[in-house]
Amino acid sequence: MKFTANRDDLLNGIKIVERATVVKGLQPVLANVLIETQGSNQIKLTATDFDLSVITLINANIESEGRFTLPAKKLGEILARLNDDLINVELNGSTATITCKNSKFDIIGISANEFPKVEENIAEDDCMEIETKPFTKAIRQVVSAAAGYETNNLLSGVVCEVNKNILEMAATDGNRLARVREVVKNHSTDEETPFSMLLSSRILAELSKISLLTESDEIKICKEKTKVVITISQTKIVTRLMQGQFPKYNQLIPQSFPKEAVVNKGDLISALERVAVMVSEKNSIVKFEFADSTLKLSGDSPDAGNSEDEVDIQYRGEPLAIAFNYKFVLEFLKIAESEEIKIQLNTPLSATVFVQVSDDDYIYLVMPVQLRN
Repeated sequence: MKFTANRDDLLNGIKIVERATVVKGLQPVLANVLIETQGSNQIKLTATDFDLSVITLINANIESEGRFTLPAKKLGEILARLNDDLINVELNGSTATITCKNSKFDIIGISANEFPKVEENIAEDDCMEIETKPFTKAIRQVVSAAAGYETNNLLSGVVCEVNKNILEMAATDGNRLARVREVVKNHSTDEETPFSMLLSSRILAELSKISLLTESDEIKICKEKTKVVITISQTKIVTRLMQGQFPKYNQLIPQSFPKEAVVNKGDLISALERVAVMVSEKNSIVKFEFADSTLKLSGDSPDAGNSEDEVDIQYRGEPLAIAFNYKFVLEFLKIAESEEIKIQLNTPLSATVFVQVSDDDYIYLVMPVQLRN
């Protein structure tokens, strides 16, 4: 195998597929990227950890065909330190030689025969094309609310549905729920039938990051019973669909709120971060006291002491004291784009909803923590 490629193209390709590699695994080849020549003018890069496979194509001048695997991290480090535009790669036995002007690197790899087979093709009977920006924006808004990644835990997934021109995405870990709706251009195989899927939050988070490395206005998603293939420009992401019934999350959202506060996002973030300095990391509880035009925040730790802060608010309703895991609230505030946030409340033990004043299609529900007497 011997080829010449543009340094930036090759480095960008490695950055894309590297997200699917396993640095410390039982199979060393999973830390590698499979490099294959494709015809006379392309290189195909593939990486997989079995749950996620990423394939991308880059342009190259092929002198001789072949396939081999090289350590993705080490290859990326080398390319990042080279300045010239053209990179020459030549395979000699179990070693690949990379040259660029006066620089030369010999990297020991692993035979391509040891690399797992990645099935990247799928029947295109159930497909959808959607705009990249609203889709990845929705991912960023909901993915933090999913439970920690576990293969068989449905709450570690994100539900995605496109019904005509409305994208709805939601995630919950049982203590909080994020739901977003976006108007999108939808080009589906059957535009009258909702396109629905449940994907791992970890996979979607990686997809969002990969999309930043590609230049494509649209994402194509094709699925069959157990597998989905997501195509962005010259890159394919292959993963399994999660199986099972996701909770009926819309039923968890209260329909009315007798109490409501409007607060400046930046002021609330700053006050929360100050109060959190004295909060026990074990429970991360901050008390919120709503009254008249003031929100009082307080926290304490038996070992460290206590803290208080106040924020000006617009408030409607009876005074209310309620407590939250402050990290959940901060995660929403740092994702929200609106300068003002609406906090919708019922009782000290009822679900509280945080929404952007400028866009109520993105809601973040947080279950409170019971206050000690």
